[in-house]
Amino acid sequence: MSLTGKHILIGISGGIAAYKIPELIRSLVKSGAEVRVATTKNALEFVTELTLQTLSGHAVYSDVFAAINAHATEHISLPEWCDAMIVAPATANVLAKTAAGIADDALTTTICSCVARKPIVFAPAMNDKMWENPATQQATQTIRGWKNCMVIDPDEGPLACGTSGKGRMPEVEVLQEAIEYALTPKSLAGQHILITAGGTQEKLDPVRFISNYSTGKMGIALAHACARRGAEVTLVCGSVSAPLLNPFARIHRINSLSAQEMYEACMEEWSKMNAAILCAAVADFRPMETAKEKIKKEPGQESFTLHLSTNPDIARALGEQKRPDQRLIGFALETCHEKENALTKLERKNLDAIVLNSLREEGAGFGTDTNRVSLMLCNGNSYELPLQSKAQVAEQIIDTLFT
Repeated sequence: MSLTGKHILIGISGGIAAYKIPELIRSLVKSGAEVRVATTKNALEFVTELTLQTLSGHAVYSDVFAAINAHATEHISLPEWCDAMIVAPATANVLAKTAAGIADDALTTTICSCVARKPIVFAPAMNDKMWENPATQQATQTIRGWKNCMVIDPDEGPLACGTSGKGRMPEVEVLQEAIEYALTPKSLAGQHILITAGGTQEKLDPVRFISNYSTGKMGIALAHACARRGAEVTLVCGSVSAPLLNPFARIHRINSLSAQEMYEACMEEWSKMNAAILCAAVADFRPMETAKEKIKKEPGQESFTLHLSTNPDIARALGEQKRPDQRLIGFALETCHEKENALTKLERKNLDAIVLNSLREEGAGFGTDTNRVSLMLCNGNSYELPLQSKAQVAEQIIDTLFT
């Protein structure tokens, strides 16, 4: 979704992960949001007030009684101003206070007045032993039970104390995805959607395979768009290089490198789904035999013959089993007679819609961050989308086909 014009309030508590927040502010502002910051006094031991003020363009709220506050009750005016709030890092202390309704400083009074009225995301960060404390777990579960509140599980990895465990705050991209999730209307709540992404790899021998140039960016953008809207997404992945952001575990990933593996995964999941979006670049052919050892070039050898057999047609198989209450959307990438070939595929595979990519379009196709597509529906309607980011294309596809 677009963050242009959105008001985001960031709450920072006193943990080493506060060093990541200037980059979050920078990213949100670059995305078009207006950002303001409230902190505990301890937070300013880890990141300077000047840095936060410079990047956000607004004074930092850190002292309930400071004379420079724009309003006498900043902890009330800031929640009224914001569209969503994120508390990052959320320390064990702040989680416990929030769960107990304790409001004794700038940050906790702001949380207290925000929590019942606006979406609020908590990103815990602490030592793994503090995260495992029963009191911290109980506080987290209490907050998760509140209507407007979402808690991101911390990551596992190296911690500031020198050990390794669960307690790291997720990276900036995940935090921003969580904010976008919090702000997105849940129009797909209760829906289960199957999405395929990336290219398949057809093994030739233990070290080689046949594949294509797909990076999976379009499929993963679609998974993000559906998850933000409240859908439960099953993402069947081939080879992908795009990051998967999944702060609230609404995307279940199944790795299926070959076309046969992807076919089997899709057939297994299809009956449970309300819809499927088949975005993966699936190989039409695979080697008839996979060599057990690396194929070696013999001295003087001038050529090599490779025998291929056809892979199962995932779209056609799902189309044959499609129930009246299910929707099936396919993708087509063509190099000639684009619309004619796409319409033939739409009809032959019993699709409800097809998304046409063309390699003739500059800035579209494999590996790019942008795309330009045509949407063709089985009822004869069609839509031409302009060149834009793949995230924006994904949003428009969902807007058009699922509303």
